Amino acid sequence: MERGRVIMDRNADAPWSQFDPEVYVDNNYRTPLEADLLIVRLMRDYFGRCFTGGVPESVRGVDVGAGANLYPALSMLPWCEKVLLLEYAQPNVEYLEKQVSPGGYDTAWDAFWEVLRESPAYRAVEPKNLVSEIVRVERGNLFDLEHGHRRWGVGTMFFVADSMSECPDEFHRGVRCFMNALSAGAPFAAAFMKESVGYRVGEHDYPAYRVNEDRVRESLEPFTGELEIHDLHHMVRPGHEGMILALGRRNSEVAVP
Repeated sequence: MERGRVIMDRNADAPWSQFDPEVYVDNNYRTPLEADLLIVRLMRDYFGRCFTGGVPESVRGVDVGAGANLYPALSMLPWCEKVLLLEYAQPNVEYLEKQVSPGGYDTAWDAFWEVLRESPAYRAVEPKNLVSEIVRVERGNLFDLEHGHRRWGVGTMFFVADSMSECPDEFHRGVRCFMNALSAGAPFAAAFMKESVGYRVGEHDYPAYRVNEDRVRESLEPFTGELEIHDLHHMVRPGHEGMILALGRRNSEVAVP
């Protein structure tokens, strides 16, 4: 223990049952941050390029560790017949279930949809109805995806592998589990907080593993032959140096150990 601070080395040590999604949304998404809007644009355009030749039948999408963030799911709407939001923290599960209910999601997400609908593929979609029709929420652990028994045709993972533990082995395992949940050729988007030393939500502190562009690239390259990394120099709170967005396609059906 460092003076005045409890070291939460591993994922299991963090107070996920106390995570406050409303505070998290208020702090990060209620007023859209330019960094997130840029990420949405880049992700929108990348997915559009990946599906230029048409959308294969029965594409299923997954947002791994969805948390209190709906914009990754919104980004997959035009391309999917089903979207799964996989989340471990029970408060976040309950928040997401409200967002995908027939009553429609929170107005906080409208600004992100406005960015997405600058592309014709998104303008053809009525998002609130479609979210309630095709998006479902499942409480589950990222690590359960490790052996590739479940696969999806497009996937996102935002601020998860680097924001759940201080341990390098759990970071690399988290990336591996996400990539092993994708089918061959599946487009993906993954975002990371650069050089984060941890973060606070409400009254609780949560761990982080410090990553940079090289560490992100190293963790993803075994799984993809197509990878572009955007080092976004946007600081949204104290304790980090920016955001990193990785875009690519899964290269193999074989689970990498």
